Amino acid sequence: MGKDLISREALERIIKRAAELQADEHDIGEGLTTDEVVALGKDVGIPDRYLRQAMLDEQTRTAPEITTGTWAWLTGPRSIVAHRVVPGDRDAVERALSRWMIEEELLQQKRRHADRTSWEPKAGAFASIQRALAGKRRYSLASASEIGAQVIPLEPGFCLVRLEADIREQRTKRITGATVLTVLGWAMTASAVLIAPPLALAQALALVPGIGLTFAGGTVTRTHRAANERLQLALEQVLDRLERGEIRTPNQNALPGVPQTFARIADEVRKAFESPPPRPRTRG
Repeated sequence: MGKDLISREALERIIKRAAELQADEHDIGEGLTTDEVVALGKDVGIPDRYLRQAMLDEQTRTAPEITTGTWAWLTGPRSIVAHRVVPGDRDAVERALSRWMIEEELLQQKRRHADRTSWEPKAGAFASIQRALAGKRRYSLASASEIGAQVIPLEPGFCLVRLEADIREQRTKRITGATVLTVLGWAMTASAVLIAPPLALAQALALVPGIGLTFAGGTVTRTHRAANERLQLALEQVLDRLERGEIRTPNQNALPGVPQTFARIADEVRKAFESPPPRPRTRG
């Protein structure tokens, strides 16, 4: 049994259950202070920095915004939000996040305020070529009209990062498409009613275009779910990388004005041509 591998999901359940059992041995009353939580964590071998990060996550946790109503059900939200507490000071986190958005997500800086930075999809031939050569990778963040970020310092060594993807433009397109289909369908129905003979069956058949295209319009508006889920996942993945320290600050020794995009495009082109066509055989 000692050599059996434990999956990540099982490990999370084991640690959670062990923490519950350990907490049950302590008389916590109505709750614990921060120092008592840290002390309890030391008893079970959890490093102080992880406990403090987890407590900050809990303190800054907010309930997800729930939109109600027919339009919200059909077209989805106007924006997608993800936030998390990550280690690091504000300046380092902002620089690392900016580098990732520009070099890895094919975005360009749109505006920069004292407390907020926004990016938009990078335009131009080079960005289009790189997206086309991306293979299985999806540049999901580039599908949003704008990506905004706020980095809020909490205590020394930790920041709250809030990312928001603006998808109002995509939502408007879905509404417009559904409206056009619905109007077209009922216009066809009105024309059919005028020219159809005054028979019950003919009048009923005249309703088919209006009902059918209205249903099709509703289907169009519901196509947002898969795209929004990919965008939500992409935001969470950026936060994952920040949390694990996989996104580094820009290299201060790098030459200014030489974007990494050119290097990656050149690498993709090199891969496309690294297998030259076979030479024709010559007769001896």
